[in-house]
Amino acid sequence: MLSINFYNKIKRLPLLLGALSITSFCQANDFYNQPAYNSFKQKTMQTYGLSGEQVDWAMNGSKNLPNIINIMNRPGESKPWYQYKTNFMAESTIQRGVRFKNQYADTLNRAEQQFGVPQSVILGILGVETGFGANKGNFVTRDALATLGFGYERRAQYFQDELSALIAWSYKDGVPTNSVTGSYAGAIGYPQFMPSNITKLGVDYDADGHIDLRNSAVDAIGSIANYLAQHGWQRNQPIGFSARYTGNNPEAIIAKNLEQPTPYGVLKNQGITPTNPIVRIDDLDMVNIIQLQDSYAPIYYITYPNFQVITTYNKSRMYATAVWQLGTEIASR
Repeated sequence: MLSINFYNKIKRLPLLLGALSITSFCQANDFYNQPAYNSFKQKTMQTYGLSGEQVDWAMNGSKNLPNIINIMNRPGESKPWYQYKTNFMAESTIQRGVRFKNQYADTLNRAEQQFGVPQSVILGILGVETGFGANKGNFVTRDALATLGFGYERRAQYFQDELSALIAWSYKDGVPTNSVTGSYAGAIGYPQFMPSNITKLGVDYDADGHIDLRNSAVDAIGSIANYLAQHGWQRNQPIGFSARYTGNNPEAIIAKNLEQPTPYGVLKNQGITPTNPIVRIDDLDMVNIIQLQDSYAPIYYITYPNFQVITTYNKSRMYATAVWQLGTEIASR
């Protein structure tokens, strides 16, 4: 691992390179001549107190990865639920999760007690995101973020900001930007945090003086719990219940915005009830109804605000359901 002192030397880069100019040096950067590159560099400098040479040095050698744009245009969430869930509910993933749960039982219990987030949800996120660390992604994070930041118009500014955060974080941690790998969308480590969230919401849960979400499962557990707590997780409250719908107009009950729940009594009068007759829901409970497509027919869930909190990690309702179901299954083993 290279120290911050190493990176500070690039302030003297033109002298160190002799006759090689900074412009020719940056020809190795596929994005250097992009129209938006200079404004990106200026914003990074102003936001994080870096020099222009530091930004250029961090971007040296960066490559455009056009296949990432193709992946972004056909995400896994475009599949129906009955296909999507098979990616995560495999027995091999569940067994890996059980082993992980047993190995880190003390840490999971500590996180649940401290943050109020059930260990089943932490396990679900770790399982869906990276299969408990088995698949953290092999894209160079800098190149993935740059490709999206300068080539994915719909969310270009977001990915440029994450690229800036990655560069600043790499200087702080003393790691070369080209050594950080992750998902095609720039997410990093066991929990697949975006770079800006590592510094904002990451937790040094193993108390070694360093937040390491790439290599420390303990830090990942604490960081996921902190993330959900900071996004409004309600301790000791449910996520949701499987439901039965007997009405004839599902569009009238399906939530359009999970941030605007409806009293259960209103929805009950339109034909939605828990599948399990033992479950009792107060008519004043603020809930949402979601619909997913199973193999033969739609299925329904009555969801509470904690379900919506999971969607802050990934806005897909299928994602949140997979986290919920996978984690529940692992916790029950």
